[in-house]
Amino acid sequence: MVHQSAISEATRGDLNAVFTPRSMFRRLGGDRWVALAMLVIACVAAPSGFAQSAYPAKPIKIVLGFSAGGGTDVITRAIGRHMGESLGASVVIDNKPGANGNIAAEIVAKAPADGYTLLYNTSSIASSPALYGDKLKYDVLKDLVPIGRATSLPMVLLVPASSQFSNVGELVAYMRANPGKVDYGSGGNGNVTHLSALAFESAAGVKGAHIPYKGEGPAIADLMAGHIQFYFATSAGAIPAVASGKVRALAVAASSRLETLPTVPTLNETVAKGVEMSAWSGVMAPAGTPTALIEKLNKTLNAALADPQVQAFFVAQSAVTNPSSPAEYGTFLRKEVDALGKVIRDAKVSVDE
Repeated sequence: MVHQSAISEATRGDLNAVFTPRSMFRRLGGDRWVALAMLVIACVAAPSGFAQSAYPAKPIKIVLGFSAGGGTDVITRAIGRHMGESLGASVVIDNKPGANGNIAAEIVAKAPADGYTLLYNTSSIASSPALYGDKLKYDVLKDLVPIGRATSLPMVLLVPASSQFSNVGELVAYMRANPGKVDYGSGGNGNVTHLSALAFESAAGVKGAHIPYKGEGPAIADLMAGHIQFYFATSAGAIPAVASGKVRALAVAASSRLETLPTVPTLNETVAKGVEMSAWSGVMAPAGTPTALIEKLNKTLNAALADPQVQAFFVAQSAVTNPSSPAEYGTFLRKEVDALGKVIRDAKVSVDE
């Protein structure tokens, strides 16, 4: 009867009377232990439930290690916009280019594990352990946790519109006759744009002069201006650049031609056979982020990848979506760290080149 009396008063809205120590002691017939137990439940359990249901209560920041305007930036903004709409919160893309994406990764690795600072990473994060070694200020497999994979982008060999090279054969012939005299760009030492060029050089038996940039945007800008002679771009960065008329696509590093570039041959159709490269990406969070938040963000990310409007946008970029669970992305990431590490060690790639 005593409990029913207390509950009936709470139902009438007199919560202060029920959940104050003095009133609880009085209404529960002087049983101080019952009163104390109920007070603890009221003060501890309720705020915890409220905190979980409130996420997100402020804008979410997705840190990207590459410049605005590049293909990865375009993809990140499309995904972030949809995730924000689903979560009912603003999602801000924070570009922190440099060091092969590691400036951004370090920022996120050291951020609070509260779900408000995320990393949109590319395959560069898997090449960095071998490339930087002890210089790396975070451990990708320990200081970050996977949320899910996002996309894969085939690589496209581009030259300036004013280039003397109209096909891959002409480029290779010139490079063979002029070793080390053809400048090519990348989005950073050891990232996929650089590794694609290395694979091309190996397949064609040529050697160029590598010029690393802080992301794809600046590299494509310099290619358009004729400051470098070729660049392996992600399809998301290549297609709008080709559409601008300021660059030409000579080949794609894929198993088949792209629907968006149907007249451009694959490298297998040229003198540089056997080269298939793509840039993959995903989303990660600081280690220690609660599992419930990781699962919620994973569902939101996968929903963004499945959205018809986002899918249509990706098709226009020749991007392939790769939805996954956090565990699946973690397994994939570990395999890529091993595989890309071998490529870098075999080619003796250095951050100091």
